[in-house]
Amino acid sequence: MKIAFAKPQIPTEGAVIVGVLEGKVLTPTAQQIDSQAGGALVRAINASKFEGKKDQTLTVLAPAGLELNRVVLLGLGKADGIDAAVAQSLGGTAVGQVLNSGDTAAAMALDWVEGIKIDAAAFAANVAFGARLKSYRFDKYFTKEKKEDKPSLKKLTVLTPENGAAKSTFQPLDKIADGVFLTRDLVSEPANIIHPESLAEECKKLADLGLEVEVLGEKQMKKLGMGALLGVGQGSVRESHLVIMRWNGAKDADSAPLALIGKGVCFDTGGISIKPAAGMEDMKWDMAGAGAVIGAMKALAGRGAKANVIGVVGLVENMPSGNAQRPGDVVTSMSGQTIEVINTDAEGRLVLADALWYVKERFKPTAMIDLATLTGAIIVALGNEHAGLFSNNDELSDKITAAGKGAGEPVWRLPMGEAYDQQIKSDIADMKNVGGPPGGSITAAQFLKRFVGDTAWAHIDIAGMAWSKKDTATCPKGASAFGVRLLDRLVAENYEEK
Repeated sequence: MKIAFAKPQIPTEGAVIVGVLEGKVLTPTAQQIDSQAGGALVRAINASKFEGKKDQTLTVLAPAGLELNRVVLLGLGKADGIDAAVAQSLGGTAVGQVLNSGDTAAAMALDWVEGIKIDAAAFAANVAFGARLKSYRFDKYFTKEKKEDKPSLKKLTVLTPENGAAKSTFQPLDKIADGVFLTRDLVSEPANIIHPESLAEECKKLADLGLEVEVLGEKQMKKLGMGALLGVGQGSVRESHLVIMRWNGAKDADSAPLALIGKGVCFDTGGISIKPAAGMEDMKWDMAGAGAVIGAMKALAGRGAKANVIGVVGLVENMPSGNAQRPGDVVTSMSGQTIEVINTDAEGRLVLADALWYVKERFKPTAMIDLATLTGAIIVALGNEHAGLFSNNDELSDKITAAGKGAGEPVWRLPMGEAYDQQIKSDIADMKNVGGPPGGSITAAQFLKRFVGDTAWAHIDIAGMAWSKKDTATCPKGASAFGVRLLDRLVAENYEEK
């Protein structure tokens, strides 16, 4: 779907989306269209339950006097409640009403009104950003799809008096959307297409944007002593990889970078501690943490972020075989610490243990943030509304929380403490990789904390957020790319040169 910006006008083709404030207050463009239609919009509103509340919609077939097919009335809610995140939600909701309508062109006339928390250009740009996010579709494997099942909309024009400024404001947002779409693509792909080797190849393509990409294979990781990571992948015929992506956008290329680390278990059977068959197909997206880091790196490079950022992803496949890791095995991590593997389905933390230590030792980052679909326990605790946040640094935690709120990707901080360490105490090694059901997400974070030293660190458990089982305002059902927008905003607000 192509997105353009233009001065306000009454469209003469396709569909138009207009705004209505809560209390049935038509915005100026909506009033003009209603007048041209002889009051048909007001009559339609009064005959319905439409109140103009946020994300409410009412579609009216274009009445006489309009050279259009349909008018979509979109509830804006109260003006003083509209910020960038709400504008994105409005844009996504709006375009969702016309994507499959049969119209190939639509115009969005969501007028800026007094009280909106962002200026007119930013409002229009964020509306367009939300519309683009909603337009995503993973359809590459459909071979017999009917025409009526395919989206019809080809062009969306956002109407605003500040069309030039809106277009400029939209450009970096468009690059962020590119990163989101890459993540959604990677996470949506089946595991026979995206596996450690092929995902590493996808990372290499980012060199075209100016990223430095380095790939470590099993021989190199063995020399480094990455026994924790390698143990997870030893049951697979596919070689494990560690990919390092470097973006040097700061003036001082040698200044300490921010490090983003992603769990990339490209398929997780559970290994010898095998998962039940029902729902195992979902484990293709156990690499969503790595996917989010890859998408974030693309977004940062695409918009030319003025910061030094390292993205590292540990790519493995957790498979049962005659060579697979067994429950009860003891592995030695790169840090030298030993781990008793009680459950081979608690594999993500083993991957992250070596990745975190490697990043800490090699790059001496100013802070490290890891993202992982790590525990089912986080879904029990927070459902599908927040990702879990754990950190050894209050300042970093506060920055991530604020960035998540601003980006519409909320996190909720959970406690950590030495008392939880007792649950992962092993009788024969330095630690064991699981601590039992109580506080399962917390003990997983306590495990990871042993591999970060004194570096400011945060762990974001995205198990409940990586895959949406329903359509939302800015994300169709499926891979959400949760974390890409959060990380980009975190960098923009806290780590970029001003």
